[in-house]
Amino acid sequence: MKKLFIAMLVLALTGCLGMPQSVQPVSDFELNRYLGKWYEVARLNHSFERGLTQVSAEYSLREDGGVMVINRGFDEENQEWKEAEGKAYFVDEETKGYLKVSFFGPFYGSYVVFELEKNSYDYAFVSGPSNDYLWLLSRTPEVSQEVLDKFEAMSKANGFDVEQLIYVDH
Repeated sequence: MKKLFIAMLVLALTGCLGMPQSVQPVSDFELNRYLGKWYEVARLNHSFERGLTQVSAEYSLREDGGVMVINRGFDEENQEWKEAEGKAYFVDEETKGYLKVSFFGPFYGSYVVFELEKNSYDYAFVSGPSNDYLWLLSRTPEVSQEVLDKFEAMSKANGFDVEQLIYVDH
């Protein structure tokens, strides 16, 4: 029984650091250019953001070399702002858009930047550990139709259910 508990604990602590098989993190990732405020333009629905509008994420450097993450969104039903603070660290090299992020103690999940506007870092397509987690982030609350079309096409090609996308009100 003790061995089973340890195996389950190890799986829980490491099991969410994968990525969808078809997704590859961007290379030539520059963290300093990625830092700052991002707006969530679209996402697949999940429990920790259900019902939120005006969602944004703010990334800044931590003293330990990691990234501080502040996610914020407005809960329409309760008419209140919700905020969560987390931390992120690179999984591999710092030039790969592959990080692990935690909002709950020692439990980490994948944060995979699989598309990034290389010149201005204006938008990013981000996946979690499976095809159930997908975000379109932008430096502005809205993006062009060209970016939306590219996001949907790339996401569909990578096995995400784009029919279930939620477009966030800002």
